[in-house]
Amino acid sequence: MSIVILFWAVTIAQIALVIAMALAAVRIIRGPHAQDRVLGLDTLYCNAMLLMLVFGIRTGNSLYFEISLIIGALGFVATVALAKFLMRGEVIE
Repeated sequence: MSIVILFWAVTIAQIALVIAMALAAVRIIRGPHAQDRVLGLDTLYCNAMLLMLVFGIRTGNSLYFEISLIIGALGFVATVALAKFLMRGEVIE
């Protein structure tokens, strides 16, 4: 019984994360300002990281957990660099 509940919970989580990624992609494409696009990119990488975690739970493979860690680290650095670029116009001083 608990395996069936876990299966459906993971399936619903994957569907919800894919929908959230699609909405973040729409925000990146249609964002009227650059700040909206950066926020959409930040949301997109967070959802991608969570989707990899859910894949790891579904398959039981630890590789997905490592991939999500890499996505989180690179996404954070990209968000900080883009925010600094929007604030000052340069990334490296």
